[in-house]
Amino acid sequence: MPEAEKDQVIYAIGDVHGEAERLRQLHELIFERHALRQPEKSMLIVHLGDYVDRGNDSAGVIDTIMQLEAREDVSCVSLRGNHEEMMLDGITGAFPAAYDNWLINGGEQTMESYRVRGQNKVPDDHIDWLESCPSIHVEGARKMIFVHAGIRPDEYPNEAERTYLWTRSRRFFDVESWDNPSLVDWTIVHGHTPTDDFYPEVCAASAIRINIDTGAVFGGRLTAAIFENGAAVRYIYA
Repeated sequence: MPEAEKDQVIYAIGDVHGEAERLRQLHELIFERHALRQPEKSMLIVHLGDYVDRGNDSAGVIDTIMQLEAREDVSCVSLRGNHEEMMLDGITGAFPAAYDNWLINGGEQTMESYRVRGQNKVPDDHIDWLESCPSIHVEGARKMIFVHAGIRPDEYPNEAERTYLWTRSRRFFDVESWDNPSLVDWTIVHGHTPTDDFYPEVCAASAIRINIDTGAVFGGRLTAAIFENGAAVRYIYA
């Protein structure tokens, strides 16, 4: 791995759920911090999924991330969350009740965010973008896994993709019970399950699990975790 990549600063952002204005604020804070502290290093922003539903501007969130991905001064990875999965299932009619299931889980607010723009359906470029989102991102040289919901510690890296979007298993949350040698000294960064106090949750044993779903749409914070080689994890909130 080139030195510039090994020293790259990674900013991971938790569940957004339609909070477009706060996401834009958080992006601005990230760029301001990076320009002030480490302008010589490259930067990677990883969004952990759940951009849509529940909040009032899901359409704006997708636009904001697409615009960020078009910039040349930052690398960006935008993972798929379970709410993007439900949205795509609903739009495509993946199963008979898929659309209604999505609406009752926050999809109605998402559709309203398009209607206020004069759009009665999700535009094709947004659908294409949602379909392009990967389910997991691994930084092998840094021993870091970024995923929306979590992994199966006993099966990683061979678990079903659905795990990455949906899991809330007790085994995943109990890091001390992990006995998979493939995960020793690794850090797993995820969202999906809002923390009780709206602050990030860090659990450590032979591996480290960091939850940065800090309940933005429920009155909590929108969090970015900062990962710099050789430094303790830090956070920015919006």
